[in-house]
Amino acid sequence: MHVLILGSGVIGTTCAYYLAKAGHEVTVLDRQPAPALETSYANAGEVSPGYSAPWAGPGVPLKAIQWMLMQHSPLVIKPMLDPAMWRWGLSMLRNCTQARYELNKGRMMRLAEYSRDCLVALRAETGIRYDERALGTLQLFRTRKQFEGAAKDIAVLERYRVPYQLLDRDGCVEYEPALGAVRHKFVGGLRLPGDETGDCFKFTQRLAAMAEAEGARFRFGVAIEEIAGHAEGVVAVHTDAGSFEADRYLVALGSHSPQLLRPLGIRLPVYPVKGFSLTLPITDAEMAPESTVMDETFKVAVTRLGDRIRVGGTAQLSGYDLKLDARRRDTLEHVVGDLFPRGAQAMGGEFWTGLRPMTPDGTPVLGATALPNLMLATGHGTLGWTMAAGTGRVIADLVSGRAPEIDMEGLGVARYA
Repeated sequence: MHVLILGSGVIGTTCAYYLAKAGHEVTVLDRQPAPALETSYANAGEVSPGYSAPWAGPGVPLKAIQWMLMQHSPLVIKPMLDPAMWRWGLSMLRNCTQARYELNKGRMMRLAEYSRDCLVALRAETGIRYDERALGTLQLFRTRKQFEGAAKDIAVLERYRVPYQLLDRDGCVEYEPALGAVRHKFVGGLRLPGDETGDCFKFTQRLAAMAEAEGARFRFGVAIEEIAGHAEGVVAVHTDAGSFEADRYLVALGSHSPQLLRPLGIRLPVYPVKGFSLTLPITDAEMAPESTVMDETFKVAVTRLGDRIRVGGTAQLSGYDLKLDARRRDTLEHVVGDLFPRGAQAMGGEFWTGLRPMTPDGTPVLGATALPNLMLATGHGTLGWTMAAGTGRVIADLVSGRAPEIDMEGLGVARYA
């Protein structure tokens, strides 16, 4: 079967690999000159199934107000006359109940845990390397209130049998020795030993080459203009390089998916949430993080990627704007300088921004649509890297007529009907 994939980020590329391995003819279209040059380029580097949770939850509206009043705010909202933004925001607020939080978190963790297992198997099968480490994630609590508040998250982790360790200061320093120099700045942490780290860009570029070796074809520098179709299905994808036809079509365009799907009558509540990262060379390996440290106060992750440190965070609602804001860089520099002052030189480095494709309930959108030959793999938010391998396996199984190895309940676009 010929499958045309729209998008060569980590999601589209991973789907291409698994589909090609399953024996399908695969063509991938992307406007960029190479894979993973947009949202997958410089994310925080976390493969964090244990940290998979929706942003919408009990108490979040009040927290959001408090965050926006902080000097180094983890949340920035720039009001716009954009109906999609307001619809998305209202839908997110409706998901801020305990019942919906638990439902959505369960769906997300189901896919994320499966994806982590698929990534481990993929690494063993292919030998792919991408500055990976399997040393867990440490969520760092600066206040006693944060430490005590972890009980709610721990209850959910126990329900889904996710390994964890609640650590005092000494325990945190045991796993992240460089924090010993700033131990007075935190009270403890929650460690998720099953989490991993790695460079999503390196992974995607190398997996794309492996997909090509399996027969997949990547067409770069191709701007997608329209998905042409009717109730019976998609008939072609029109681009500035001509029209492309296939048996099945897969939309994996992240935040840009809704615009192409709307003319087909598919209302996909995916909205771009802008994130920022800073990549710095390590200056003192012993004073750098061993894995990922997530600063709970500022919602910023500091991750070791080979001989570099990746600092990522901030959620900004400002549409499709990709301008770099010096104030967001100040926040990233503040966190890495506060926790790892000798690990890296905060000045310089690569400052980057990308658009996370967020759904209001946090769960991605996978699988079939009302059009019989059109499928979706989008809406992964901050967890595209975490959920990529599992997404690729699920899509390949569905296209091949096999039942996926995980329950697909609640993962499709039908939940928004």
